Amino acid sequence: MNPSETMAPLLATGGRLLIGGEWREAVSGKRFRTINPATGEMLAEIAEADAADIDLAVQAARRAFEGPWRKMSASERGKILWRLGDLLMKHVEEIARLETLDAGKPISETTRIDVPLTADVFYYNAGAATKLEGSTIPVSGPYFNYTLREPVGVVGCIVPWNFPLLIASRKVGAALAAGNCVVLKPAEETPLTALRLGELALEAGLPPGVLNVVPGFGPTAGAALVAHPGVGAIAFTGETTTGQLIMQNGAKTLKKVSLELGGKSPNIVFADADLEAAGRAAMSAIFYNKGEVCTAGSRLFVAKDVHEPLLATVVERSKKLAQGDPLDPKTRLGAQVSEAQIEKIGRYVEIGKKEGARLVLGGERASEIAGGRGYFWKPTIFDGVENSMTIARDEIFGPVLSVIEFDTFEDAIARANDTAYGLAAAVWTRDIKKAHRAANALQAGTVWINAYNMYDAASPYGGYKASGFGRESGLAGLDFYTQTKSVWVDLS
Repeated sequence: MNPSETMAPLLATGGRLLIGGEWREAVSGKRFRTINPATGEMLAEIAEADAADIDLAVQAARRAFEGPWRKMSASERGKILWRLGDLLMKHVEEIARLETLDAGKPISETTRIDVPLTADVFYYNAGAATKLEGSTIPVSGPYFNYTLREPVGVVGCIVPWNFPLLIASRKVGAALAAGNCVVLKPAEETPLTALRLGELALEAGLPPGVLNVVPGFGPTAGAALVAHPGVGAIAFTGETTTGQLIMQNGAKTLKKVSLELGGKSPNIVFADADLEAAGRAAMSAIFYNKGEVCTAGSRLFVAKDVHEPLLATVVERSKKLAQGDPLDPKTRLGAQVSEAQIEKIGRYVEIGKKEGARLVLGGERASEIAGGRGYFWKPTIFDGVENSMTIARDEIFGPVLSVIEFDTFEDAIARANDTAYGLAAAVWTRDIKKAHRAANALQAGTVWINAYNMYDAASPYGGYKASGFGRESGLAGLDFYTQTKSVWVDLS
C-alpha cells in the first residue's frame, strides 16, 4: 500500500476539525502541514483550531452531555465503546500505517502493539462503564446515606506525539465510560490517527458532540482548552514544564488536572540476573519507539561485577537493529518525530561527550537513510556515565542510553531514586526477596521485575514526583473522570 492509498480515508474528511459530529474548517480558515518524519515530506494539510474552534467544540460537548449521552445507560455507552474497539481492529492495518506515516514508528510496532492495545483500552472501558458503583455508609442517626459516582462533564484531553492514538484512547475511553464528553487536542506533529478515531467513533454510534477532535498548537488551541470555563477537567500527557503551565492556568477556573509527564527511568541489573534476558530487554527498553517513550529505560544501572559482559551484550544487539523505512516490516528503529527532535538529541550527545561520558555506539544522525531527508538518529550508548551528568538527569526522549555502574543494593536504589522523575523502573535479579525489596524502595509509579515495557488496559499507570499525578488505565484510571456525590435520606 502506498502513502496516498493509506491517506484516502482521512482525506475524505478533508483534514477538517470534528465538532458536534460535523467536519468543518477552522473559524480562521488556517491550515498547517503534518510531515512524514521518514522523508521530510508533507503528508496532508490539517485545519488549525484556535480559541474560537475550542469554544465551539466545548459548546457541542456540553450539549451532548446534557442531552443524549447523559440520558444513555452505562450499558448502552459500553456497547458503543466495544463497537469502537471492533472497528479499530477491523481497520488495524490502515490505522497502523497512518500512525507510522505520521509518527515515524515502525509498522511492526503500530500493527502488533499500538492499535491492538488501543482496541483493548476501549474493550476494557466498555466493561468498566457498568462498574462505577457508589456505596452505602452506616452514618450516625436515623439516616440513610449513599454515594453516587457522577461524570465531571466536559473533559479536555491533550495528548503528545509519541503514542498519538494509544495515549488518546486511554483518556478518551475512560472519560466516555464515566459518562463525560470529550474535546481531544492531538499534538500538531501527529493529528492523523486522532481524526481517524473521530470518524470511527461516529461510525460506532457515538452521538454528535460526545467526542470532538480539534488539532492545533499548544499556545493557541491547547491553552484555550485549559482556560475554557466550560471544561471541568484536563487530562494531559507531555513534558513536565508544559504540565506545570497547565496546572497554573487550570487553577484560574479550578479545574481537575491529571498529568502524565516525563521520566528518566532506572533499569537496574544486579549481578545475579539472567544477563542474556536483561541485555535483550535493556536494548528494547531504550530503543523501542526510537526512545520516544516516557518510560524509556534511559539509565541502565549495572552491578560492577557484570558491567563488562552486560555492556557487550547490549552493544552487540544494538548494532544489529534494523534502521530504515518505518513502513518496512523488518525495520526496528524508525524516524524521530521531527527535525527539532533530532537537533535536541544531537545537543545532548555533545553535552555527554563534554562532560566525560564515553561514547561506545552511535552518536550521530543516520544521514545515509532517505538521502538525509528523514529524521533518523543512530542508536547511541554512553558508558562511564555518572548519575550527576546532564545526560543522566534530563529526559532526552531519543535513542540515547546512559550506562552507570553501582556497587551495592543500597547504592543502586539511592542513585535510581536520585532524579526529579518517578514514572517507571525495572529490576533484574534471580533473588525474589531482593526484587520485592527493590520494588518497595523505588520511587516510581510502575516497577517491572525481570521485564520491561509491559502494559495492560487493566493495570494503573502514572508517575511520582515530576512525572506527574493521577493514574490512567484500570479502575483507578476512572477515578479522575468521576466525582462523588453524597446523598442523605431522613428516615425518622
